[in-house]
Amino acid sequence: MYILSVKSSTEQGAYAVEDEEGKRVIFLFEEEDDAVRYAMMMSMSDKKYPELDVTEVPDEVAINACEAYDYPYVVISSDDLLIPKNYDKI
Repeated sequence: MYILSVKSSTEQGAYAVEDEEGKRVIFLFEEEDDAVRYAMMMSMSDKKYPELDVTEVPDEVAINACEAYDYPYVVISSDDLLIPKNYDKI
């Protein structure tokens, strides 16, 4: 799996995205290309997002960490189309 993390952050960890209800959710991407594409769309958005890195994490480690710390997460498969909020470049 692949996660997004803040590039300039000294802390390690996944970047959480705010959902429609204002809750923070971690995206776990199955495909690196999808994670890279999403991070690139965020950087091109009119909303100012932090610069993000894409990091590979073993599936079990990513899911177990989310569950151990009670972080909401979503697994993004290659069939999913994910577009950042406030993205108006299409």
